[in-house]
Amino acid sequence: MASSLTTSLKLDPKIKARLSRLARARRRSAHWLMREAIQQFVEREEQREQFRQETLAAWAEYQATGQHVTAAEADAWLAQLEAGKDVEPPQAHD
Repeated sequence: MASSLTTSLKLDPKIKARLSRLARARRRSAHWLMREAIQQFVEREEQREQFRQETLAAWAEYQATGQHVTAAEADAWLAQLEAGKDVEPPQAHD
């Protein structure tokens, strides 16, 4: 098991009471619930940041090259995928 570090966390009394009630209902410790919530938050935010970085890179590439697909082309491609067809994405163009 990986070693863990201790971190202090100050909670509003109302949140702490709600957390305690939820922990009892779930038959888990408040500590377990907080660790789970933090892990899920970090994973979600890392994914959001990765998406943001990919979006910025795509925007920079578009600005540099002008290559794109239209919304109609993208919609047509997505409709084919939704229909179960294994089709290549549309080619980017000026």
